[in-house]
Order: sequence, then C-alpha cells, then structure tokens
Amino acid sequence: MALLPILCYPDQRLHKVAKPVQAVDDRIRVLIDDMLETMYDASGIGLAATQIDVHERLVVIDTSEERNQPLVLINPEITWMGDERVKGEEGCLSVPGIYDGVERATAVKVTALDRHGKAQNIEAEGMLAICIQHELDHLKGKVFVEYLSPLKQGRIKTKLVKAQKAER
Repeated sequence: MALLPILCYPDQRLHKVAKPVQAVDDRIRVLIDDMLETMYDASGIGLAATQIDVHERLVVIDTSEERNQPLVLINPEITWMGDERVKGEEGCLSVPGIYDGVERATAVKVTALDRHGKAQNIEAEGMLAICIQHELDHLKGKVFVEYLSPLKQGRIKTKLVKAQKAER
C-alpha cells in the first residue's frame, strides 16, 4: 500500500468529471487500499479518486469512531434524497484547514459496486449521508467551497494559494 498525494484547491484537476470504472479488477483493489491508507493517514472520513488525480468514479469512506468500517463505492449513484436538510460544518482533505457551512440532505439512498464488483444498495443518514454527498460532488468536479459565496470562495483560494507558495 502507498500514501498518495492529495490535490489541493484551487487545483483545476479537482474540477474534472470522473468517468465510470470499467472493470473492478486488481488495479482498482490496489487503488482502493491506497486510497484508504491515504484517507486514514490524513485523518479524513472520505476520499474520492478525483482528489488523488484519478478521474474514475470511486470513493472510500469511513465515518466510524474506531476507523475500522471502510465503505467502498464504485460507480456510485444517489437514487433518492430525503427532503429534510441540515446545514453543517464541512471540511475537505483538498481544502486543508477550511471549514464552513454547507446545506445537505440528511438521508440518501445510493447504488454502487463494492470492492469485489458486487452491486450494493445503501441507505445512509446523518454524517454518512452528508459524507456520501460531499464525496460524490468530487466525482462531478465540484468542491464544497463552491457552495459558498463568491467572496468566501475568493478568500479561501487566496489563503490556500499563499500557503502552497510558502511550502515551496
């Protein structure tokens, strides 16, 4: 397994739309393991392949307290969203150190393939539902800051570009 570099906003590659995974094979399973290791190492609860510059419809999530219940979603599609919405603080491994309020559905239903290519239907509520929506946005080329005002987006972009330049 390997730690993978995570793209940081405002990197334009974060806006690429992911293509469906064509085959759930050993290459994808190695990628899943590397993504899980990367997510855990970065103390995240979700990671989309787009964030590591792989533009395929693959997401890993683990919202468990013990960090031992990984969920793999290959070619995920939200089939239903509840009407109830909540505005909660979101952060993102691609937008380090930034947290802001985003409104999301409190419940979703998703179809996807698991790490073995088996179809699965998932009903999620609360944190898991929010995390799924956040990660699936990445597959559409959307970062959570795009839900914020243009003024906030500009401030975040400026702050992160400065931080990236300082690291060089």
